[in-house]
Amino acid sequence: MNDPADVELPGDWEDDDQPEPGRRRGRRAALISLLVVAALVIGVGLVIGNYLSGIQNSYQKRTVVQITRGASDGERPEEIEGTGRNFLLLGSDKRSPEDAASQGVSGQRSDVMMLVHVTEDGESVYVMSFPRDLYVDVPGHGKDRINSALAYGGVGLAVTTVENFTGVPIDHVALIDFDGIEGLVDTLGGIDVKVPEDFTAGGHQFTQGVQTLDGEEALTFVRERKQFADGDFQRNRNQQAVLKGITQKLISGETLSDPGKLADTIETISPFLTTDEGLSATAMVELGLSMRSIRSNDLYFLSVPHGDPYMTSGGASVVATAEEPMDVLRDALRTDDMGTYYAQHAGTY
Repeated sequence: MNDPADVELPGDWEDDDQPEPGRRRGRRAALISLLVVAALVIGVGLVIGNYLSGIQNSYQKRTVVQITRGASDGERPEEIEGTGRNFLLLGSDKRSPEDAASQGVSGQRSDVMMLVHVTEDGESVYVMSFPRDLYVDVPGHGKDRINSALAYGGVGLAVTTVENFTGVPIDHVALIDFDGIEGLVDTLGGIDVKVPEDFTAGGHQFTQGVQTLDGEEALTFVRERKQFADGDFQRNRNQQAVLKGITQKLISGETLSDPGKLADTIETISPFLTTDEGLSATAMVELGLSMRSIRSNDLYFLSVPHGDPYMTSGGASVVATAEEPMDVLRDALRTDDMGTYYAQHAGTY
């Protein structure tokens, strides 16, 4: 593996460069371009200069998996040059051995599943949440909830399921165990999150409006769904709210301007992190450099189209797909026209 310090930096990234304050904030956003959208489920930063070697050692503590397709998985969607990049971000709650045995699962389901589309020009990032109970084809297992793919076949099957459903190839994937979220938020010194309504969960009181959450509170917040009339749909919005809170803390410079805190952040999260083998430290740095113009307001959050919840003939509660609206999103992803799609459909689901 190449050392990320070997990545050639453009002239405007030299250590002695002193950009104006607004531009410096933009570069901070670029450095964490993947972390910004993945902070909830990846927690690893993109850095340059003096930070590289030490942080690379911490990053190597993650688990690395190889993504392959099996005989029943079908053909991978065609890669179309010049249409941006796609990342799959997963967050998982491990199940107890007893629950896993009783439910016939391997112990993990992806309660957070987000598709991240980075435009070809590197100037915009679109983060799309999937309802965890979305009823789709899971290769080799028939129709099932989309989050069951991780339990049936690990990260590889989760990637294949999403590729087949969205019709676009996934360039990289990252999975974080929810146990890593608490440490990440605490390492950052807490985050500010917009709470949708008053509720109590896990012994914590959440009050409508902006509230500062520590790690345990943030973890409770992203897990909770039973308190809300629309259940998992509100939980998806809450997960995005936590993601925004982490993003804002990172972009503030409190982390990237502090080598010690930056190293602590990655040291905290890496043991809970799994990525594909291609998402090396070098690849992350190169990604950050390609997105150096990104600002926080260049990040757009939405949900994939879906229908209403219903009960299957077997008595399972699932969420219906919405194929015609989904075809519109598929076309936008394949043609790198997410700006138009977002303008027309943000807030629809």
